[in-house]
Amino acid sequence: MNAPIRIAIFGYGNLGRGVELALRQNPDMALTAFFTRRDPASLKTLSPGVPVYHADDLAAHAGEIDVLILCGGSARVLPVQSPECARLFNIVDSFDTHARIPEHFESCDAAAKEGGKVALISAGWDPGMFSLQRLLGNCVLPDGQDYTFWGRGVSQGHSDAIRRIEGVLDAKQYTIPVPAALESVRAGENPQLTTRQKHTRECWVVPAPGADLKRIEQEIVTMPNYFADYDTTVHFITMEELRRDHSGIPHGGFVMRSGVTGENGETRQMIEYSLKLGSNPEFTASVLVCCARAVARMAREGATGCKTIFDVPPAYFSPKSGAELRKALL
Repeated sequence: MNAPIRIAIFGYGNLGRGVELALRQNPDMALTAFFTRRDPASLKTLSPGVPVYHADDLAAHAGEIDVLILCGGSARVLPVQSPECARLFNIVDSFDTHARIPEHFESCDAAAKEGGKVALISAGWDPGMFSLQRLLGNCVLPDGQDYTFWGRGVSQGHSDAIRRIEGVLDAKQYTIPVPAALESVRAGENPQLTTRQKHTRECWVVPAPGADLKRIEQEIVTMPNYFADYDTTVHFITMEELRRDHSGIPHGGFVMRSGVTGENGETRQMIEYSLKLGSNPEFTASVLVCCARAVARMAREGATGCKTIFDVPPAYFSPKSGAELRKALL
């Protein structure tokens, strides 16, 4: 039996805790360490006996880790953190700013090749699993159109953006597909949809005592890159109501490819892939873990440089052998 793949977690928020839990379901992998920028003694994990180190000590443990899963970096932190780590470790990250993935890839590719490592970036469900479905849909139905809908679910990035507004104590933001848009796509009408026509945004905001509610609402609905292009509703509630009614982190969505086949394009075809997630970070963590397995395999084969989910043979995500996969799933 091969030795378990040694996994370390860098960062311990909701995503890091999700990775910790997901590793319990994968006996071919072993959690060997946590790294944090906080005081290591303050980090309360679910895995007694697994050491917690400060991030400054990462380099000292490079030889003890097969794959480092980055869980603590935001979209602003990962462009710096991932290349730095990729010089020392095989890594997996969940960088999710779609427009900046090409530049993130280039910086991680240079760093990973310099260190002789593998860096798999933008792993998760979108980017990630949804990306793969879009690719397959384009290949199978070249004469067609892509549609991606997110929600109903909590957008953690948008929620964080609201929390940064002066006078906001806490907030949750839900992304909601427009039902009429979904129905039009499913009917094969191939609509040309604007951003506003595809989704609405619903914000539940806890204001500080005496805060200017009209100013907060205006800052939200006009915020570029987050809310300005959407029909956005803002609700002001108490902290008790937020904790009672909005404590979860559900999410999900749909990827669709509407296309035609036939001699004259007379046959309509539709591909639809959907996710309904009770916990966005726990599901994302499960994707990161199976990507870590793939990274370990590629590294053992001598691969180096940056990869995305497009570059991974699907069998590498699974702990099963090729023979087992052909018998059970093919």
